[in-house]
Amino acid sequence: MPEYRLGEVESVFADIIWKNEPLSSRRLAELAEERLHWKRTTTYTILKRLCDRALFQNVDGTVSSLVSREEFYAERSNQFVQETFQGSLPAFLAAFGSRKKLSDAEIDELQKVIDAMRG
Repeated sequence: MPEYRLGEVESVFADIIWKNEPLSSRRLAELAEERLHWKRTTTYTILKRLCDRALFQNVDGTVSSLVSREEFYAERSNQFVQETFQGSLPAFLAAFGSRKKLSDAEIDELQKVIDAMRG
């Protein structure tokens, strides 16, 4: 099972892959140099680490994801709610809502999500 945690720089690197996949490892190194100012060896080291964690794969020099960006962040969100709010989504929303007033549009959007979950 993939490890659904990324450091700040790993997140930027993962986004480069998700936005450009599939891509050659050479092209990934070029993009990482442009965006992160990394040397090619750093790119390959971090890529191997993320491949070992089963998030990405590098097959014959072509890099692609094993877990989509949406799947990754959905699972990270789930882990956060589990770890921080004992799995209670209502407790999370209450905490979030107590610090930030939601607009009518945001409330309507949340209501649509809730209604879709019921059906």
